[in-house]
Amino acid sequence: MGTRSRGGRSSLLLLLLCLHASLRCLVSAAGGGGSGAPYVGVTIGTAVTNLLSPSDLAEFLRAERITHVRLYDADPRLLSALASSGATAIVGVPNDELLALGSSPATASAWVARRVLPFAAANSKNPGLISAIAVGDEVPTALPSALPVLLPAIQSLAAALAAANLSSIPVSTPLPFSIVIDPFPPSQAYFNQSLAKSFLLPLLSHLANTSAPLMLNLYPYYALMQSGGVVPVDNAMFKPLPPSLEMVDPNTLLHYTNVFDAMLDAVYVAVKNLNVTTGGGAVPVLVTETGWPSYGDRKLEPYASRDNANTYNSNLIKHVATDKPGTPMRPGAQASVYIYELFNEDLRPGPVSEANWGLFHGNGTPVYLLHVNGTDGFLGNDTTDRTFCIAADDADEKAVQAAMDWACGPGRSDCTAIQPGEGCFQPNDVRSHASFAFNTYYQSQGKAGGSCYFQGAGMVTTTDPSHDSCIFLGSKLYSNVTKSDGAGSTTTQTSDAKGFAIWRLRTGRENGFLLRLLLSGMVAVIMTNSNFWT
Repeated sequence: MGTRSRGGRSSLLLLLLCLHASLRCLVSAAGGGGSGAPYVGVTIGTAVTNLLSPSDLAEFLRAERITHVRLYDADPRLLSALASSGATAIVGVPNDELLALGSSPATASAWVARRVLPFAAANSKNPGLISAIAVGDEVPTALPSALPVLLPAIQSLAAALAAANLSSIPVSTPLPFSIVIDPFPPSQAYFNQSLAKSFLLPLLSHLANTSAPLMLNLYPYYALMQSGGVVPVDNAMFKPLPPSLEMVDPNTLLHYTNVFDAMLDAVYVAVKNLNVTTGGGAVPVLVTETGWPSYGDRKLEPYASRDNANTYNSNLIKHVATDKPGTPMRPGAQASVYIYELFNEDLRPGPVSEANWGLFHGNGTPVYLLHVNGTDGFLGNDTTDRTFCIAADDADEKAVQAAMDWACGPGRSDCTAIQPGEGCFQPNDVRSHASFAFNTYYQSQGKAGGSCYFQGAGMVTTTDPSHDSCIFLGSKLYSNVTKSDGAGSTTTQTSDAKGFAIWRLRTGRENGFLLRLLLSGMVAVIMTNSNFWT
């Protein structure tokens, strides 16, 4: 997530700082250049154990019908493999390369010759492989000292591409949503004044002149985290709301059924206030990151769960790729998005959730199975007809332990796989082990009514709880599971497309977590003084 690090406190001091600091969120629009039908892509990072080879990654993308990816550098090994995957890629320029590129047009030309031409020239294997170049990542908050060279770097790279007859490849920079101040209600949004005229206006003018998109990162999750209950959970996840809970902009009387669209409209208004056209005009908007964590600290990150991540990303895909409604201010002009991220980056430091934003584990096993019917097989792992039984989130741990003891004893569930050394022993905690035992019993009873009750300790979910080499009964993956030596542990049969560790395309992120959470906190304070959230 750009330079995103995670964490932060909702305090008055932080909220006041929000008024003066840039905050962040990532959102991407239609195509690399903002044209064509809206799509959903994924970002791919590198901080993961056991790296997948580029060729295996390309096969994995084909298997999941993923056709748009965002990379955080321009690794030639990966780009060579992607040339046969059918996917297009936004390639990145890391923040630590900005000074060289922004200081020397010759260096920018050499970068294009080395990183782009072999994969985009007319005589290359797939001339359409590179869809855009993302220069830096959330530089205003992640590396503000590089801001003076950011636009020169963008301009030099664009000039080098034009000289190579590749001006069709747009060049932009992913910005944090925190550059938008007072974003709610959207009609009163404006850009951080310390950046507006000195950086954003010339940037937007350059983007307009080169038909390049404004790249942004956008995370409704953080708005929810710091709202203090002001933002309805359903509103953050695209769930239907009763009219009384819809957000209403008091200035335009437009109704907002989700936070995502409200944030996009805030960007449109802020750009309009600089007299630069976005969306259907000269500068389209591309959401380069958005997503939801599937796991986090139970006390500090209560909304980070598999069910919530499944709901947000499934509804996001439907919203963008199927419904295509646009926003209340821009109906029909739907921005494309990149979901952060394809794989859990288990090596990322920070809060627990930081390592749990992926759609898949490093071995290719889904973290959860998305509800994505009607999207032409994209991430084809719908769970509409699949249910599982797991330990209830709010159940007392002693009750969960007692229920597991019954399931593995009188209930006759096969609990071999949760014994030490077996495939489902890790994570070694009561709830994880109980979920396996509960589900085994539930599936053995044909998912009959009451078979997931366990005196209130169990709950039914459509999110596949399988993880790593631990495959739960009822999973779509179970057909690929074998029993090892009769011991009852589960292992996944691997192939070039499935069951592997992941080749990571991005290194670590800079420190921007505090600023991101500041924005969400400011949103809560602003909205308690208006009727926007009522």
